[in-house]
Amino acid sequence: WEGVHQVCDSTRAATYMRIGPERYRWEFQLLDHETAADFGSLAAIAPLVAPWTAGTDLAALEVIRSAEYTFRAAVADRWRSGRIFLLGDAAHLTPPFIGQGMGAGIRDASNLGWKVAGFLGGSLPPDVLDTYEPERSRHARSMIDTARLLGTIMTRGGRAGDALRAGAVPVLNRTPIVRRRFIDSATPPLVGSSFVSARRGDRLAGRLCPNTVQGRREVDDLIGPGWALVTSAAPSPTDRRELEARGCTVVGTTDRPELSSWLHEGRATAALVRPDRTTMSSGHDVSALVALAASLITPARTEVSA
Repeated sequence: WEGVHQVCDSTRAATYMRIGPERYRWEFQLLDHETAADFGSLAAIAPLVAPWTAGTDLAALEVIRSAEYTFRAAVADRWRSGRIFLLGDAAHLTPPFIGQGMGAGIRDASNLGWKVAGFLGGSLPPDVLDTYEPERSRHARSMIDTARLLGTIMTRGGRAGDALRAGAVPVLNRTPIVRRRFIDSATPPLVGSSFVSARRGDRLAGRLCPNTVQGRREVDDLIGPGWALVTSAAPSPTDRRELEARGCTVVGTTDRPELSSWLHEGRATAALVRPDRTTMSSGHDVSALVALAASLITPARTEVSA
């Protein structure tokens, strides 16, 4: 996949991406006197897409859909009222410049789903539901701010801005801080919740556990829908029993170099990973992480036949 092309132009900013073997998507800024109806035909669109379709017979192309939208940046004041929760576009609206609209909605569902299931199933306390809004609203605001910043960089400044971008962007593209924020797709860590460690020096707390592949199985397949302890040191038999009683999967790193490197970079021996694959806490004391899991997760009830 050749990735996404962001066209920085103060007159008509644009985005291009391939979304299938023979399907492509372009977004172009409309001028004040234009509407989507002006670009309903291939002949009208051809000049706009020419930089990507030069040498292609227009008869081989087909316009599947042409639509217009006005983007906004907004976050709801409240995401919960009793048993009602807001997710996705109902909770937040983001400009399109980093393509995180649908992804943010999926993160909302991933964050809330296991908490509701745990509360209803009796394995998690009621206050776990209170962590949804502070975790997700701060993250959503951060991504929206990044999108707005990138949009400003792409479109503002007139012709002087265009000239500045032409000279500066190739250089900035090679700087680590710019690559981390705009190019490498690293998501900000979750904060502001009792289900994310606030311990100073915990470098992995709030960050996603890598979904690496071992053989033909991904880490997601190994863990399933529950909690996990990712560790480079084997838990004691007692600790292992505590984890098993709570449906917490132990994932060793011996044959998983990417997970081993992840722990090493985070200066940790083990990490307690939530069902949404967010790291709750990490450190060198495996038993302390097991104790943390035991303090939060109620063991599954076992029915015994009379």
